[in-house]
Amino acid sequence: MTTKASGGRRITIRDVAAHAGVSTSSASLVLRGAAGVSAETRRRVEQAMTDLDYRPLAAARGMRGKTFTIGVLVSDIRNPFFGLLLDGVAERIAGTGYEPFIGPGGATAASQMRMIQAMRDRQMDGLILIGPHVAATELEAIAAEVPMVVVGRHGPAENFDTVAGDDEQGSQLIVDHLVGLGHRRISYVTHWDPESADDRRPENRREQGYVEAMRRHGLDGFVDVVREEWSHDGGLRAAAAFAARAKRPTAVHAGADVSAFGLLTGLAEAGLSTPGAISVAGYDNTATSALPRVSLTSVDQSGHEMGRLAADLLLDRIDGRRRSVHELTAPWLAVRSSTAAPED
Repeated sequence: MTTKASGGRRITIRDVAAHAGVSTSSASLVLRGAAGVSAETRRRVEQAMTDLDYRPLAAARGMRGKTFTIGVLVSDIRNPFFGLLLDGVAERIAGTGYEPFIGPGGATAASQMRMIQAMRDRQMDGLILIGPHVAATELEAIAAEVPMVVVGRHGPAENFDTVAGDDEQGSQLIVDHLVGLGHRRISYVTHWDPESADDRRPENRREQGYVEAMRRHGLDGFVDVVREEWSHDGGLRAAAAFAARAKRPTAVHAGADVSAFGLLTGLAEAGLSTPGAISVAGYDNTATSALPRVSLTSVDQSGHEMGRLAADLLLDRIDGRRRSVHELTAPWLAVRSSTAAPED
């Protein structure tokens, strides 16, 4: 197959029409997925496209109203959980005619807004924002102009859909597990940035779940929330802070695996064993957490399924739905060797 016609020029819709034995307008209708085309004509045109390896120019498709591209904003490309989400998005979009384009948004609301505007400038048909730090008012304004789904954020929202795990329940699973092992001094490492006050963000829902579970177990006096960045460096800083304490926690609930990995490294560098001196539990159940030398106890919130749900909702929005939908996935706890009974 070839994308070049005689003379080396690119295959056009006219070449497809000639190969299929139909008019150019009929071939164009098939390309746009428009109604009013017989099944036989559609079959012949689609076969001609396959035979000629026809690929329409994205700019030309955009002029007809769609670019068949979806922008996916990723706030931190180093976070392995986001890879699970992207796999789910790509799997759902495959075969639909849409192509996902990944945009690394960076760690600030300003850098993420620049990436979102770049996607809008390129007339992408819809946006999936993964872990954005953008304010709710700005998200609503963007979604009023382009179909959008936000992953890792809870509803309600007026103009966009959300997909998130049940973060409160996930944190409660961790606290219940640690208390069951005999721990009382259990700390929680949350994420902080200038937009963290929004109650719909996952770090706050996980904190609520942690606090509620500690109180349910009669451990109100041991509630300890450490505010750091959910990153490897943030985990290192949290580990240093714990190591410097006269009375350390016997267990730490890290709000994300990427933070837990930094914690494990920092505690080891400080000469504190895991789970001997301090048990550590993460959140996301990324592939790295299951490696034998890591063996991190972690909450699984079905990242791949979350990505699929987000893509499914976005395609539905692109097709015209306006009512907001908010999906939650059920978490479960993968117990590994990073958690054990306390030594003291």
